[in-house]
Amino acid sequence: MKNRPMLTQDDVQAMGEAARAEAQANGWAVTVAIVDDGGHLLWLQRLDGAAPVSAQIAPAKARTAALGRRESKAYEDMINQGRTSFLSAPGIEGLLEGGVPVIVDGHCIGAVGVSGVKSNEDAQIARAGIAALQAA
Repeated sequence: MKNRPMLTQDDVQAMGEAARAEAQANGWAVTVAIVDDGGHLLWLQRLDGAAPVSAQIAPAKARTAALGRRESKAYEDMINQGRTSFLSAPGIEGLLEGGVPVIVDGHCIGAVGVSGVKSNEDAQIARAGIAALQAA
């Protein structure tokens, strides 16, 4: 039997608060979603002024990153480079930059997804959230 790390509620809260702080420090109205390794939603916060659709997109980006064990940008890049058949991949919807997996000791234990600003800024916010976990 293998043992591996997993997210706790304290971890999720620390990541969510750090992501929110990064967004607010930059004046960005976004939604932040955190999922476990199976893509199940653990945290969702839509900041004041964030578009309602961002509450759908952020969890989809996070789920894609968790299930694929890679940043959601990788899928966006594949599609943009002509591999459009990947659009039919089952269970993966957030094929846009802004979903970042949480990797601890070589294991994907979840992901953070952000939606609401430019894609690279979404990813910046997600990474700021993950950095809070790594600093603990």
